[in-house]
Amino acid sequence: MQRLLPAMRATHAPRILLLYGSLRERSYSRLVTEEAARLLQAFGAETHIFDPSGLPLPDAAPEEHPKVQQLRDLAKWSEGMVWCSPERHGAMTGIMKAQIDWIPLAIGSVRPTQGKTLAVMQVSGGSQSFNAVNQLRVLGRWMRMITIPNQSSVAKAFMEFEEDGRMKPSPYYERVVDVMEELVKFTLLTRDCADYLVDRYSERRESAEALSKRVNLRSI
Repeated sequence: MQRLLPAMRATHAPRILLLYGSLRERSYSRLVTEEAARLLQAFGAETHIFDPSGLPLPDAAPEEHPKVQQLRDLAKWSEGMVWCSPERHGAMTGIMKAQIDWIPLAIGSVRPTQGKTLAVMQVSGGSQSFNAVNQLRVLGRWMRMITIPNQSSVAKAFMEFEEDGRMKPSPYYERVVDVMEELVKFTLLTRDCADYLVDRYSERRESAEALSKRVNLRSI
């Protein structure tokens, strides 16, 4: 219980990184993300929206690329994330996947996503769908993140925004409010014990050196 409820608790604002999956001039995933950032700030969080413009495809540039380093630094800085993708061909976009692929499971001895909270959202041009958010949940689990139960899927997104880019009052907007409120709650609840929550017996048994040798075998 002492590990789960430490006496010393962080007092700074929850740090949330937001990623979106479209480069269009009027990107609805970006507009939803901007709306989410406003809500998070209203709930007391510190936010940063990553602009994927100029991010190279995974493995098409060195890890030292400025956009890659910016993304990785923000991933390490954050205590929680929001991922919002359009649905294209029944899936998340390549832009969304590229951002996630550039965040490795480990940077040296640091796991930049392990134990951090995650909220997933998507926008659709047609009827409501959950393909993208379901895929994002799989990736969140793979990145060892604590993905919150609630999620948002905005159907016919082109009808849900004013000309100035603000989201219209609607059940879709209310769901975004719900998701951001829940993300802040889960982040505050888990950030002080995140390492303990995702601590694994099998990994405690195996030294980092032994693990590296096992997973980097060139042949069997």
